[in-house]
Amino acid sequence: MNAPTPAAIDWPEKLYGTLKRAGIRQVGYVPDAGHARLIDRCRADPDIHDVVLTTEEEGVALAAGAWLGGQRAVLLMQSSGVGNCINMLSLARSCRFPLLMMITMRGEWEEFNPWQQPMGSIVDPVLRLSEAEIYRATRPEEVEGLAERAVQHVFGDERIAALLLSQQLIGKKVWTK
Repeated sequence: MNAPTPAAIDWPEKLYGTLKRAGIRQVGYVPDAGHARLIDRCRADPDIHDVVLTTEEEGVALAAGAWLGGQRAVLLMQSSGVGNCINMLSLARSCRFPLLMMITMRGEWEEFNPWQQPMGSIVDPVLRLSEAEIYRATRPEEVEGLAERAVQHVFGDERIAALLLSQQLIGKKVWTK
């Protein structure tokens, strides 16, 4: 991976601050290098219940259960995980419960793994068909404002939204042995 700039180092902290201000109490995730710093911050927070998922679609059910129990949740995943969620996204769409997703993108800029490209190329249309509002961050200075808008859309309007964290933002991944 390229050496991160000072601004790039800051965006996971900005996301964490947004989640705290939004009253997020549950975080579901499949471990992901792009979300590693945010996951670490959430795991260290005694007010946030972190849930390691075996598959991303479980996160949709986690968010539904959190909402029914009076709490707010976020689902952290990689773009390939959106494909695992297609059937479960219909639950959020049909039942009209808030679903906040933060998605690290793969299959874009400087992708080394051709297996990531098919799903990475269709994340936007899949989410739009699920009636999700999409916010895409490509620069560190955009992350906090877009995250705040996504949170307002989800919890203010009880809708579905996804913050897409572009591969340019996360940085070039390189294959290491």
